[in-house]
Amino acid sequence: MTATGKFLHTMIRVGDLDRSVKFYTELLGMKELRRNDVPEGKYTLAFLGYGDGNASGGGEIELTYNYGVEKYELGTAFGHLAVGVPDVAAACEAVRKGGGKVTREAGPVKFGKTIIAFVEDPDGYKIELIERK
Repeated sequence: MTATGKFLHTMIRVGDLDRSVKFYTELLGMKELRRNDVPEGKYTLAFLGYGDGNASGGGEIELTYNYGVEKYELGTAFGHLAVGVPDVAAACEAVRKGGGKVTREAGPVKFGKTIIAFVEDPDGYKIELIERK
């Protein structure tokens, strides 16, 4: 038997929750959908997404801040998050103006026509911007 389900979220650990929420909301246009502080567990979760997130069928990003941990090793298995935007070049400029890092400028994917770019969040996670008109 095959289980059916729904993709809910991807969790990433961050070293400064407010800095990361600011990046995703102000530079990538997401909304903070909810936050859960768990003092007894010494962590805080912030869920971000577009629209109503899971309520409208979209996935979410769960940012996890563990009290007192300012930096993580990202590892080599994780690739990137992908975000569809109407204008990749304009999104790169907004990230740059907001102090973010653009690691690959807007342009066609190798051997294709889709316009993409890569940026990094404050913790170094790579985010692929994909043009979706």
